[in-house]
Amino acid sequence: MDAEFHRYIIGFLFILAGILHFLKPDIFMKIMPDYLPWHKPLVLISGFFEIAGGAGLMIPTLQKFAAWGLILLLLAVFPANIEMFRKYYHRQGFTPFVWALLCRLPLQFVLIGWVYWAGL
Repeated sequence: MDAEFHRYIIGFLFILAGILHFLKPDIFMKIMPDYLPWHKPLVLISGFFEIAGGAGLMIPTLQKFAAWGLILLLLAVFPANIEMFRKYYHRQGFTPFVWALLCRLPLQFVLIGWVYWAGL
């Protein structure tokens, strides 16, 4: 499968994830690091940029700009992924779900690589 096909797949996934930020913002606010202010606005802003980036990947004239934007976004939200693992580990210890959250952390870099390969 070529990069164009992957641009549509990952673009669609980002659009879906972004829509979830608007439909279920409480899920995302729970994993926000405590040191960040304005949890709901940040969740909505990140959802907007996920939708915009996902759509941008599908538009050839915007795909490189969108890919770099999504890579920066994935790096920016990485602390929330760490926080989600930390909070659930603190509450539950190492349950299967918490192990999955731990394994998810390096997958963020797989997503970055996927966006880089498909969009650039």
